[in-house]
Amino acid sequence: MSSPSSITDNEERSRLELRVDGELAGWLDYRPAGPSTIIAHTEVTNGHEGRGLGGVLVRRALEEARAAGKTVIATCPFALAYIDRHPELDEFLVPSARRRRSPD
Repeated sequence: MSSPSSITDNEERSRLELRVDGELAGWLDYRPAGPSTIIAHTEVTNGHEGRGLGGVLVRRALEEARAAGKTVIATCPFALAYIDRHPELDEFLVPSARRRRSPD
């Protein structure tokens, strides 16, 4: 099933932009921080909420950071909550922000 959405990196504005049917539906602001990337803000526009688009943006930001050899510092409350709900995403974070798990 193809998706009518696309994500582009607007490097001039330091943000990932998600478009649905050509319309800006959301974005994620990021900032470089040495060996890391800061996820500063995630926003989905009115009329596009509740469709998982914010999560799509967070995952893309994590993937792009990894591809660039960077870790992530999430300061955005939405991104933090999303990563918290998906423990498999911990590995993308700077080590000091990862969950402390006790061995089984």
